[in-house]
Amino acid sequence: MTSLHTTAMWEPALESMDRRKLQELQTQRLLQTVEQAYTAVPFYRSHFDLQSIDIQSIRNLDDIARLPFTEKEHFRQNYPYGMFAVPMRNIVRIHSSSGTTGKPTVVGYTRRDLDTWSNMIARLLFASGVTEEDVIQIAFGYGLFTGGFGLHYGAEKIGASVIPISSGNTQKQLMIMKDYLTTALICTPSYAMYLAEAMESEGIAPADLRLRTGLFGGEPWTAQMRQQIENRLGITATDNYGLSEVMGPGVACECLEQKGMHINEDTFYPEIIDPQTLEVLPHGQWGELVITTLHREALPVIRYRTRDITRLNPEPCACGRTFLRMEKPSGRSDDMLIIRGVNVFPTQIEEVLCRIDDCEPHYKLVVERVGSLDELEVLVEVNERLFFDEMKKQNALIRRIQSEIRSMIGISAKVRLVEKRTLERFEGKSKRVLDKRNTSG
Repeated sequence: MTSLHTTAMWEPALESMDRRKLQELQTQRLLQTVEQAYTAVPFYRSHFDLQSIDIQSIRNLDDIARLPFTEKEHFRQNYPYGMFAVPMRNIVRIHSSSGTTGKPTVVGYTRRDLDTWSNMIARLLFASGVTEEDVIQIAFGYGLFTGGFGLHYGAEKIGASVIPISSGNTQKQLMIMKDYLTTALICTPSYAMYLAEAMESEGIAPADLRLRTGLFGGEPWTAQMRQQIENRLGITATDNYGLSEVMGPGVACECLEQKGMHINEDTFYPEIIDPQTLEVLPHGQWGELVITTLHREALPVIRYRTRDITRLNPEPCACGRTFLRMEKPSGRSDDMLIIRGVNVFPTQIEEVLCRIDDCEPHYKLVVERVGSLDELEVLVEVNERLFFDEMKKQNALIRRIQSEIRSMIGISAKVRLVEKRTLERFEGKSKRVLDKRNTSG
C-alpha cells in the first residue's frame, strides 16, 4: 500500500512500531498503571476492592476487561484532587472542565506528563502535514480548558510559529489570519464554518490568505461538513480527538489519508464496549470508546467511559503508522436522543443537511412531547435567495429535507426554514439540541 500523502512522523520508532512489540509495551505499561492506581489513589483501591480485584492477577491486555470502569461522576465525587496519584508538590499544571452540569472534573500534570502531552500534539501536527515552517493560529479557548494550552505547547515543540489568539472576536481572527500570514488554523469545526461565513461577508477569498490546513476537534462533525470547510476555506481539514480526563487533545489524530484517527496506543489503550451490556466488542463494531492511560504520572485513569460512539479499524494505513484508527465519533451515548423509541444522533441530521445545496450548515433540533408522543423539529438556515423565493420552492425543500431525514433516522420530523445568521453561532463546542421533554411547565 502506497500513501498518496507522504508526511514525516514525529516519533517514527513508536508510531510505526511492530504490533507485537507494541502489545509488549502496552502490557508493561498497563501493569505499572494498575499498580500505581491501586497503591497511590484511594478511590481505585476502594474501587478494585469492592470488585474483589487482585491486581497481581492482571497479567496481560486481555485481563483489562476484568477491571471496573471509571466514569465522570467518579471525578466529581473526588473533587478536586482525590484522583491524583502524586503529591501536589509534583503537580505543575491544573486544568478542569467547565462544570456546567455539576462539579468540574479536575486534572493535573507532572512535568513528565506535560512532555508526554507535547509529544502527542507534535505527532498530531506532523500527521496533518504541519511543520516548523508553519504559522499556527490557535482559536481554542485558553485557560482551564485543555484545548488551547495543550495544542500550544505541542506546536512550540515542533518549532512552529504560534499565534495564541484564543477563541472569539471573529473580526480580529480574520485580520490576524490575513496580516500575520497564518498557514494552519486550530479550532472547532463549527467555528471554522463560522469563520468561513464571516470571510464571505467581508469579501475575503481563500486566495487572499496563506491558510492551507486546518486541525479541528472538540465536537463531532460529519464528512459532509469537512467537505464544506475545505471548499469554503480552501484548505485540507483533519480531525483530532481528545478529552481532558485522560490527557486532553492528542489522544488520536488523523493523517492526510483522512481515513480515521490514529490512537496513540503506546500512551492510551482503547476498547469498544456495548453501552448497554458493557461487554467488549470486536474491532469493526460500533460502540462506546473506553480509554485506559498507559503513561501518565499525575492521574492514571483505568477504563474511562468516554461516552463517544465510534469503532476501531485494525487495517494498516497507507501512511505507515501502525496504531489502530478510530472513526469520527457519530455522537455521544449520553447525547443520543431517543425519539419514539428510535436512537437519534444530531450528526445524522447534520449529514442530511450538509448534502442539500440550499441548506446552510447551521441547525437546531427541538424535541418536545405533544400529548403522549415525542415530536422532533429541525430548524435549518437557508441561503437568502431561497428564503425570499416563492413559497412553492420553499415547500419543495422542506419536503426533501423531511424525506431524507425520515430515510436516515426512520422517523418523521417537522422542518422550519429560517433566515441566514438567525441561529446562534458558537466559538467553542456547538449546542445543537433543545430537549423540552425534561423541563417543567
